[in-house]
Amino acid sequence: MDIKRLPKTEFAAAVAQIAGERNIDPQDILNSIELGLVSAYKRDQKEHGNIIPDEDVFEVEIIPASGSFSIFKVSNDQRLDVTPPGFGRIAAMTAKQVIDQKIREAERETVIAEYSHKIGSLVMGIILRVDPYKTTVGIGKTEAVFPKDEQIKNENLPQGSKKFFLLKSIVEDDIGHKDIVLSRRDPEFIKELFAREVPEVGNRTVIIEKVARSSGERTKIAVSSNQPGVDPVGSCIGQKGSRIQAVLNELPPDEKVDVVSFSKNVNQFIANALSPAQNVKVVSIKDGLATVEVAESDLALAIGAGGENVRLAGILTDLEIKVVGSNTAK
Repeated sequence: MDIKRLPKTEFAAAVAQIAGERNIDPQDILNSIELGLVSAYKRDQKEHGNIIPDEDVFEVEIIPASGSFSIFKVSNDQRLDVTPPGFGRIAAMTAKQVIDQKIREAERETVIAEYSHKIGSLVMGIILRVDPYKTTVGIGKTEAVFPKDEQIKNENLPQGSKKFFLLKSIVEDDIGHKDIVLSRRDPEFIKELFAREVPEVGNRTVIIEKVARSSGERTKIAVSSNQPGVDPVGSCIGQKGSRIQAVLNELPPDEKVDVVSFSKNVNQFIANALSPAQNVKVVSIKDGLATVEVAESDLALAIGAGGENVRLAGILTDLEIKVVGSNTAK
């Protein structure tokens, strides 16, 4: 069916109106209806015991007087009307289904385009459905995918619960279907939480230089400020810990967050990164390995449970850190 040759019927007017309102190519609607009607015809014939070979060619034609459709089989330049009795009802239902689907697709494309400008930001979502591999989350007027590998291990998010998510990306599969992908595991999620809760981070008076995260367990962020009189760590902690507590409230109960001061002095930065350990002394830095001494009393703090603290400090400083105890470390 060619939209340019489509007879002026109520159906044609309806297609034109829908196309205009939804910003859909009317020819795309008609092409989809044609494919849908041919498929409906083949199903109808199969139900009556007539299997249509895949190589058979069919065309769809709209009848000007009624706006109804007819099916023609094309063979050797001959067109044979094969429209079965009662096909009008099937055709009308199929056309409606195709148009409804096109409207849904167009609406989703509009929503996807809107959210494409929000990649990297926080969105509020409500858990709609949970399965072993992914969770479906309602965000505004649409749904998003929350994959297993973007979830925090052992975090329980029951159906109906509301949480913040990082809008991580929009992915497209082989057939052109697009999904909005959410994350709570990505380190950027932590950055955006601080940007939300700490005005100085939001307006870039305080800069989050780097984030090292073991989601659900511990996170370290290094912060700085070029503005005189601004304490970057204090800004992120807030009065009586109010700001960092707001961040922690959005994380699993067991996840701890250390805010440390960034320094261009590598030795000082290493010492800061190993917080909450004190009295850290950098002995040497060679070939990407930093050896540090800490007082025996701080050794457990510097290393952390399962080596987590020293590992994250290494990520923060881009070094492998070896911690040794020293009764003389001051």
